[in-house]
Amino acid sequence: MQNTPLPISVAARVLVLVGSIAGLGLPVALAAAPEAESVERGRVILEENCARCHSIGEAGVSPLAPAPPFRTLHDRYPLENLEEALAEGIISGHPAMPEFSFEPDQIGDIIAYLKSLDGG
Repeated sequence: MQNTPLPISVAARVLVLVGSIAGLGLPVALAAAPEAESVERGRVILEENCARCHSIGEAGVSPLAPAPPFRTLHDRYPLENLEEALAEGIISGHPAMPEFSFEPDQIGDIIAYLKSLDGG
Protein backbone atom coordinates (compact mmCIF):
# COMPACT_ATOMS: atom_id res chain seq x y z
CA MET A 1 0.00 0.00 0.00
CA GLN A 2 1.40 3.38 -1.00
CA ASN A 3 1.54 6.21 1.55
CA THR A 4 -0.41 9.15 0.19
CA PRO A 5 -0.36 12.43 2.11
CA LEU A 6 -3.70 13.67 3.38
CA PRO A 7 -5.12 16.73 1.67
CA ILE A 8 -4.63 19.83 3.84
CA SER A 9 -8.36 20.16 4.55
CA VAL A 10 -8.51 16.56 5.87
CA ALA A 11 -5.31 16.99 7.86
CA ALA A 12 -6.69 20.19 9.40
CA ARG A 13 -9.90 18.39 10.45
CA VAL A 14 -7.85 15.61 12.05
CA LEU A 15 -5.78 18.18 13.94
CA VAL A 16 -8.93 19.94 15.12
CA LEU A 17 -10.42 16.67 16.34
CA VAL A 18 -7.23 15.56 18.08
CA GLY A 19 -6.62 19.04 19.49
CA SER A 20 -10.17 19.24 20.78
CA ILE A 21 -9.93 15.87 22.47
CA ALA A 22 -6.58 16.82 24.00
CA GLY A 23 -7.93 20.21 25.11
CA LEU A 24 -5.27 22.12 23.19
CA GLY A 25 -7.56 24.79 21.78
CA LEU A 26 -6.39 24.11 18.24
CA PRO A 27 -9.72 24.93 16.55
CA VAL A 28 -9.28 28.61 17.38
CA ALA A 29 -5.69 28.69 16.14
CA LEU A 30 -6.54 26.83 12.93
CA ALA A 31 -9.55 29.05 12.24
CA ALA A 32 -7.37 32.16 12.48
CA ALA A 33 -5.07 30.98 9.67
CA PRO A 34 -7.72 30.94 6.89
CA GLU A 35 -9.06 34.29 8.12
CA ALA A 36 -5.57 35.82 7.98
CA GLU A 37 -5.12 34.39 4.49
CA SER A 38 -8.43 35.92 3.39
CA VAL A 39 -7.44 39.31 4.83
CA GLU A 40 -4.11 39.16 2.97
CA ARG A 41 -5.78 38.17 -0.31
CA GLY A 42 -8.17 41.11 0.12
CA ARG A 43 -5.25 43.47 0.72
CA VAL A 44 -3.54 42.24 -2.46
CA ILE A 45 -6.72 42.68 -4.53
CA LEU A 46 -7.14 46.23 -3.27
CA GLU A 47 -3.44 47.00 -3.74
CA GLU A 48 -3.65 45.87 -7.37
CA ASN A 49 -6.94 47.61 -8.20
CA CYS A 50 -7.44 50.56 -5.86
CA ALA A 51 -4.21 51.80 -4.28
CA ARG A 52 -3.40 54.05 -7.21
CA CYS A 53 -6.11 56.42 -5.92
CA HIS A 54 -7.14 55.24 -2.44
CA SER A 55 -5.16 54.79 0.74
CA ILE A 56 -5.79 51.13 1.48
CA GLY A 57 -3.74 50.83 4.67
CA GLU A 58 -4.17 51.69 8.32
CA ALA A 59 -2.56 55.10 7.81
CA GLY A 60 -1.72 57.58 5.10
CA VAL A 61 -3.55 59.86 2.75
CA SER A 62 -5.07 58.75 -0.54
CA PRO A 63 -2.91 59.53 -3.59
CA LEU A 64 -6.01 61.11 -5.18
CA ALA A 65 -7.36 63.65 -2.69
CA PRO A 66 -11.11 63.05 -3.27
CA ALA A 67 -10.71 59.25 -2.95
CA PRO A 68 -11.63 58.20 0.60
CA PRO A 69 -9.13 56.12 2.54
CA PHE A 70 -10.49 52.59 2.81
CA ARG A 71 -9.97 52.56 6.58
CA THR A 72 -12.84 55.09 6.78
CA LEU A 73 -15.36 53.17 4.67
CA HIS A 74 -16.94 51.56 7.74
CA ASP A 75 -17.80 55.08 8.94
CA ARG A 76 -19.73 55.71 5.71
CA TYR A 77 -21.38 52.33 5.06
CA PRO A 78 -21.99 49.00 6.74
CA LEU A 79 -19.24 47.01 5.02
CA GLU A 80 -21.58 44.12 4.20
CA ASN A 81 -23.62 46.57 2.10
CA LEU A 82 -20.65 46.85 -0.26
CA GLU A 83 -20.91 43.18 -1.27
CA GLU A 84 -23.59 43.71 -3.91
CA ALA A 85 -21.87 46.76 -5.36
CA LEU A 86 -18.57 44.86 -5.55
CA ALA A 87 -20.31 42.04 -7.43
CA GLU A 88 -22.33 44.17 -9.82
CA GLY A 89 -19.69 46.81 -10.39
CA ILE A 90 -18.61 49.81 -8.37
CA ILE A 91 -19.62 52.95 -10.22
CA SER A 92 -18.64 56.30 -8.79
CA GLY A 93 -20.09 59.73 -9.31
CA HIS A 94 -16.76 61.02 -10.60
CA PRO A 95 -15.46 60.04 -14.03
CA ALA A 96 -11.86 59.36 -12.94
CA MET A 97 -12.85 56.14 -11.17
CA PRO A 98 -13.05 53.09 -13.41
CA GLU A 99 -15.79 50.51 -12.91
CA PHE A 100 -14.73 47.42 -10.97
CA SER A 101 -16.52 44.14 -10.35
CA PHE A 102 -15.24 41.13 -8.45
CA GLU A 103 -15.96 37.42 -8.04
CA PRO A 104 -17.72 36.18 -4.86
CA ASP A 105 -14.54 34.75 -3.30
CA GLN A 106 -12.70 38.01 -4.00
CA ILE A 107 -15.54 39.97 -2.41
CA GLY A 108 -15.29 37.89 0.76
CA ASP A 109 -11.55 38.58 0.88
CA ILE A 110 -12.05 42.32 0.26
CA ILE A 111 -14.68 42.57 3.02
CA ALA A 112 -12.41 40.60 5.39
CA TYR A 113 -9.59 43.06 4.71
CA LEU A 114 -11.81 46.12 5.14
CA LYS A 115 -13.12 44.73 8.43
CA SER A 116 -9.54 44.23 9.59
CA LEU A 117 -8.96 47.97 9.12
CA ASP A 118 -11.77 48.89 11.48
CA GLY A 119 -10.78 46.32 14.06
CA GLY A 120 -13.74 44.10 13.24
